Amino acid sequence: MPFLFRLAARLPLSVLHALGAVLGWLVYAASPTYRRRFKDNIRQAGVSASQARRAIAEAGKLATELPWLWLRPPTEKLPLISWQGDELLEAALAAGKGVIFMTPHVGSFEAVPQAFAARFSPKYGAMPILYRPSKFKWLDDFLRAARSAPGMEPAPTTTAGVRMILKALKQGRVTGMLPDQVPGDGLGVWAPFFGRPAYTMTLALRLARQTGAPMLTALCDRLPGGRGYVVHVEPLTIPLDQGDEVAAAALNIALEKVILRRPGMYLWSYNRYKQPRAQVQVDAAAPSSPRAPPRR
Repeated sequence: MPFLFRLAARLPLSVLHALGAVLGWLVYAASPTYRRRFKDNIRQAGVSASQARRAIAEAGKLATELPWLWLRPPTEKLPLISWQGDELLEAALAAGKGVIFMTPHVGSFEAVPQAFAARFSPKYGAMPILYRPSKFKWLDDFLRAARSAPGMEPAPTTTAGVRMILKALKQGRVTGMLPDQVPGDGLGVWAPFFGRPAYTMTLALRLARQTGAPMLTALCDRLPGGRGYVVHVEPLTIPLDQGDEVAAAALNIALEKVILRRPGMYLWSYNRYKQPRAQVQVDAAAPSSPRAPPRR
């Protein structure tokens, strides 16, 4: 598999995205479970099939662009990545409290840390990236190598990884998280997401409280024809002083607005409403206990 990744990384981005579009539709056609979840999720969000149609191809591009993003050198990535709202990032970093990038499953979320590492890490330091260690050694080694590219640091989803992120924020650096990813049991709270209870992460909320680091939304759009990416940085205001339940609900409302602006870029196949899996608490930054979902 690593050999195939390295081979695919040599292909032009336009070719990888074209292959990804085909792959996205093949998976959609071949998997009844995938189609059902896709349709259920857009229905729950009030999004029409025509609005979400593009997301089928975009999901395939997410998979095929990984070799290019992970293995191409920064000098080849920089010309194909532009920024909008980067002055917000510069101002936040100048305050010296670090920054928490909240990057939902919209567009090329894997490109955000790569874009930051290529442009900003030489000045502001490496960006720690959470990753879940794999039980397969070859895959774990590959993921660690990908997350250890220049300007990035791999941070496992363990107590040690959270401490790495906390240290980075206290040093004024940037970290990134997927705010709509279902955390492990005990690491979140139940909050409405498009009108349905979803187990929502609280780690970013608690890190922001502990460090004073501002949260910014970071989204990455794919340009047509494989011409590159545009990273959009936007402010994110969450009532951190009102407890995890209120803050998580506000976070989900903010995510809903982002998703509804780009319904053709969201990963609608993601099982956002699943039950959290058992996991040991990582540290004091995690919630003390999970809450049962409200009855519907």
